[in-house]
Amino acid sequence: MNQPVQSWGRFGSTTVSAQQRNRVLRNTYWLLALSMLPTVLGAWVGVATGITASLGGVTGLVVFLAGAFGFMYAIHKTKDSALGVPLLLAFTFFMGLMLSRLLAMVLGMQNGTSLVMTAFAGTAGVFVVMSSLSTVIKRDLEGLGKWLFMGVLVLIVGMVINIFVGSPIWMAALSTMAIGLFSALLLVDLKRIVDGGETNYIMATMGIYLSLFNIFQSLLILLGLTGGDE
Repeated sequence: MNQPVQSWGRFGSTTVSAQQRNRVLRNTYWLLALSMLPTVLGAWVGVATGITASLGGVTGLVVFLAGAFGFMYAIHKTKDSALGVPLLLAFTFFMGLMLSRLLAMVLGMQNGTSLVMTAFAGTAGVFVVMSSLSTVIKRDLEGLGKWLFMGVLVLIVGMVINIFVGSPIWMAALSTMAIGLFSALLLVDLKRIVDGGETNYIMATMGIYLSLFNIFQSLLILLGLTGGDE
């Protein structure tokens, strides 16, 4: 059961036992569940206070990207220390805070609560499907991850352009693209853990969390654009 397996990651060959892979996966899921608490708290604070209401357009995007990449850099640097988990939880609070502006807009719709619950259920469904696929797919997906990263860069450029264009149709297209991209990235990250390519549960949690966050946000945007006030 604990026979070592050979895996090829970004930095060459590593030998990881089944016991270690299971421990990383278990710790990742526990930390992922824990990270939802500060996310909900951040979203609640944002909605209740309206602190992010003015963060729209270019300003909102700059604050979001600067904060997100700043946290991700700090988490990467402290992933092997006791500071890694608190920083990750602070990051998820920040992400919840940034999500609150969109949440407030959707909740202001007549059927807003239903839309939020639908987006949550859809995100959970994607997670279950990708978790299942990660255990049955035998092919290494690291190469796919590189192409998906390029797709994310294209997505960010499209979002910046749409800030100035302001097209609901373009926003719906970008949201649909984001759901597909981050669902695939979620599969790649989960498969990396299953294969033993990721042995740090803090980094594993951050990767999965980011995919789930973007899937939920994109579903919320899409539902708000197409199903609001029905």
